[in-house]
Amino acid sequence: MSFLIIFLCIVLTAVVLVQLGKVTELALANQDEGEAQDSLNTRQGFLGMVFLVGFMIFCLVSAWYYKNWMLGYGPHESASMHGDALDNMFNVTLGITYIVFVVTHIALFWYAWKYRGRRGRKALFMPHDTKLEMVWTAVPAITMCFLVVNGLIAWNEVMGDDNDEDIEIEATGQQFSWTIRYPGADGALGEKNYRMITGLNPLGQDWTDVKNLDDFMASDIVLPKGKKVRVRITAKDVLHNFDMPHFRIKMDAIPGLPTYFYFTPKLTTEEYRKNLSKYPEYQAEDPLNPGKKLWETFNYDLACAELCGQQHYAMKKVVRIVEEDEYVAWLKKQKSYYFTGGVRFTDEDPHKGYLFDVEDAAQLAEFKTNFDGALAGDDKTIILNKVEFVSGGAGLTDMSKYQIEHLKNQLNKNPNVRIELAGHTDSQGDDEGNLSLSQRRADAVYAQLTTRVANSTEQPIDPSRLVSKGYGETSPIGDNATEAGRQKNRRTEARIISQ
Repeated sequence: MSFLIIFLCIVLTAVVLVQLGKVTELALANQDEGEAQDSLNTRQGFLGMVFLVGFMIFCLVSAWYYKNWMLGYGPHESASMHGDALDNMFNVTLGITYIVFVVTHIALFWYAWKYRGRRGRKALFMPHDTKLEMVWTAVPAITMCFLVVNGLIAWNEVMGDDNDEDIEIEATGQQFSWTIRYPGADGALGEKNYRMITGLNPLGQDWTDVKNLDDFMASDIVLPKGKKVRVRITAKDVLHNFDMPHFRIKMDAIPGLPTYFYFTPKLTTEEYRKNLSKYPEYQAEDPLNPGKKLWETFNYDLACAELCGQQHYAMKKVVRIVEEDEYVAWLKKQKSYYFTGGVRFTDEDPHKGYLFDVEDAAQLAEFKTNFDGALAGDDKTIILNKVEFVSGGAGLTDMSKYQIEHLKNQLNKNPNVRIELAGHTDSQGDDEGNLSLSQRRADAVYAQLTTRVANSTEQPIDPSRLVSKGYGETSPIGDNATEAGRQKNRRTEARIISQ
C-alpha cells in the first residue's frame, strides 16, 4: 500500500510539472521573442542560484548529520596504529577536493546567472591565454604532486617490512568464505601447495613440513591489542579482497599471488564499544538483537570488498581484539588441524607409521592410569587397545610397539608384578585356527616384552614374570554378530596374576 501511494505521488508530481511547462510555453508565445528569451534565461539563472544554495546546504548538513556513522569521524577513529596516517591522508585529500568542489560549484552557477544571455549583450571570445593555461596546468600538477607524495609517505609507513612482527596469520578467500590459519606453538606457518588440496586438506598444507603440524584454523579472527600482525592474504578460486575497514586494511586476495598487510590493533572490541556508547546514534535498539543497543552488539568485521559472486555478502567474519592475557588463554584452547581435523593416520598422513613425542606421552599417561587402576582395583585386566596385528596373522603393526613399550615401562616400575598375556579372536573361522592365532599373537607380545628394542630406553622384562596364553573365541566381550562386536573381541589383554 505504501509503495502504491508513493508511486501515485510521483506520477502526480510529473503531471504537475508537465502542465507547468505547457503553461510557461503558452505565456512565452504571447511575448516578444527577445523578451521571452530574456525571461527564460533569467528564470534558468535564478533556478541555478537556488540549486547552488540548496545543494551546498544539503551537502554540509548531511555531512554533519552522518559524520558519526562515517569512518574516520565521530567515534570511528582508526582501531590500528597505522590508520591515523591513512586518515590524515584522506583528510588532506578531502580538504583540497572540497575546496575545489565549493569553488567550482559556486563559480558554475554564479557565472550561469551573471553572464546569462540578454538582449544587447555580446559574448567575449578568448581563443588563447598563455598565462591562464599555465595557471590551470601548474596548480593541479603541484597539488597532485603534493597528494601523491603524501600518499607515498603514508604507504611506506604502513607497508614497511621490518620483519619484526609478533604474529603472522593467513587468510584464504574462496567462494564464499574465509579460511583463517594460525601458527601453533612454533610461531611459524607451514608451507602449502595447491596441488595437495583435498577434502581433508582444504588449504593444501604440506604435512611433511613439521611447521604445519601445529597450525590451526579459527572460526573468527582473534588478535591481541598492541601486537604487530602480519596477514598473509591469498585466494583459492577468484579474486577476493581482504577488507577490515575499522583497521584501515584493504588488500586484494589473488589466486597464485600471495599479498600481505601489516597492522597493530590499538583498541580492543570492548574499548571500541565503550567509545560508541558515548554517542546517541548508538543508543538505539539493534533490530537484529532485540533488547540490546547498537553499541553493545558492535563487532569488528572482515569482509570481501570484491564482487566475487552471488553470495559475496556471506564472506563476513567477526574480528575480536582482546587483551594479551585473554588472547593467550584463547590460544591454549585451539587444536591443531593436523591432529584433530581427520588427517592423522589416514593415507594422506606421511607420519602415520609413528607417534610424535606429545602423542606418545599422552598415550603413556593414559596407560599408566589404567595400569594403576588395575593394581588398585578388583578388575586386574588391562585391554591393550593400541596393540594390533596384520590381518589374519600374528605380525605386530608398527604402531603397536608404542603401547608394548608403555607396558614394559610400567612393569619395570613395578618389579613384583607378574602378568598373563591373553590373546583373543572373534568367531570368524574355525575354532582350532582361532585358538592357534590367539596363541601366536600373545606370544608375539611376549617376545616384544622380553627383547631389547633398538633406540628404546626400557629394559627387557624377565620372562619369568610373563605368561602367554591364547583363548581363541572362547571369551567374547562383544556381539560376534556385528562388526563392531567382532572388533572388540579381537584383542590382547594384560592380566595381573600377582603383585
